[in-house]
Amino acid sequence: MIRFDNVAKRYATGHEGLSGVDLHLAAGEMAFLTGHSGAGKSTLLKLIGLLERATRGQVWVNGRNLNKLRSRDIPYHRREVGMIFQDHRLLHDRTVFDNIALPLVVAGMGHAETRRRVRAGLDKVGLLKKEKVFPITLSGGEQQRVGIARALVSKPPVLLADEPTGNLDPELSREIMELFLQFNQVGVTLLIATHDVGLINHLGKRIVNLRDGRVADDSGGLD
Repeated sequence: MIRFDNVAKRYATGHEGLSGVDLHLAAGEMAFLTGHSGAGKSTLLKLIGLLERATRGQVWVNGRNLNKLRSRDIPYHRREVGMIFQDHRLLHDRTVFDNIALPLVVAGMGHAETRRRVRAGLDKVGLLKKEKVFPITLSGGEQQRVGIARALVSKPPVLLADEPTGNLDPELSREIMELFLQFNQVGVTLLIATHDVGLINHLGKRIVNLRDGRVADDSGGLD
């Protein structure tokens, strides 16, 4: 599903965000990326979502070599990769419903199917009664749930999350993590970057630790 073969990413400043990374996630696997700030977690996720391109090596997602993907095909790739960010990246002048519907509107989906999917997504994250409100009126945990629903509304087979619980208290963090576990149970492949090692240690999932752009430790997982 996701494979990195000797991948490096060097920025224009000369900083090497990743160096010699080999990594394989099987379809339906759930894994966590850990490591110090600047270890390369966000860079690795950005390469999967094609927000950045690798400088060296090969990145494969769902059988597709991202190094050879043409610019015009990137939007189609991103529809198969849901991304969740720590800062939510919601549009505060749009309602919760409109924020979640945006990927479907961009893809040209019809109104009836869009409404069905958005309401289904809201129901999954427990916000069905909040569809008409604006994000600014929501708590941090609720805003993160909106971001999760937006990432899932296109039914992507891969879900990436960059520090999704970074700004949340422990109870809300556990609730968000439980949502991810539920998505994984229905076959979604998840890769989650987090500093919260205490939260994930008891989950029994694979943990990949990055240090200075390299894989320092990989606790196992599927071959």
